[in-house]
Amino acid sequence: MDSSMLNDPVWELMGILFKSHPWHGVRLGRNSPHVVTAYIEVVPTDTVKYEIDKITGHLKIDRPQKYSNTCPALYGLLPRTYCAEKVAEYSMEKTGRDNIVGDNDPLDICVLTEKDVSHGDLLVQAIPIGGLRMLDGEEADDKIIAVLKDDAVYGEWRDISDCSIKVIDRLRHYFLTYKDVPGNEKSQCEITDIYGREEAHEVIRRSQEDYEKRFGRIEDMLTVALRGELH
Repeated sequence: MDSSMLNDPVWELMGILFKSHPWHGVRLGRNSPHVVTAYIEVVPTDTVKYEIDKITGHLKIDRPQKYSNTCPALYGLLPRTYCAEKVAEYSMEKTGRDNIVGDNDPLDICVLTEKDVSHGDLLVQAIPIGGLRMLDGEEADDKIIAVLKDDAVYGEWRDISDCSIKVIDRLRHYFLTYKDVPGNEKSQCEITDIYGREEAHEVIRRSQEDYEKRFGRIEDMLTVALRGELH
């Protein structure tokens, strides 16, 4: 986005009058991918899987959790990211497979914190330290692992090597089972490997490139439309 647009009075007015869309209206952050703004949809106490409605930006119920396991971290998405060709190419490069596509969703993120957060639909500052290279069928569905910035327990971690294997195992178990259907013996999800900070940064950068390709002119179009209405 053109930096001059940040001070455009049209967008200042929009920010005053309306809540920003969590996917399109929130910036990932000037220090991304080292520090990112994450939109949290689900917290560890939720027994229902919440998900952003991509059209309205409101949080909606996706489905009740079918089993008793709950997400072991804050879970949500990275604003202005999109998993398409660039993310899929990286997944194919790392897995050696040639049939992977993007899932056409924002990039997912898990944020570790020692604090009890009571609900989702909020923004947090997080530091990516690694990720799970996950495939949902033939779709790339990476899960970035991050720590809450300034967290008393996890805040000093900077790479997945700092993370206890027990924490990683809990994340793996959740994502390998969270879409399971009772009676279906085969899971549709697969985690091919766990990667560190540098690969996480690359996945984030590629998801930003995919977003720019898919939605890059959205603000230009809205600015033109809004100015036309105001004039």
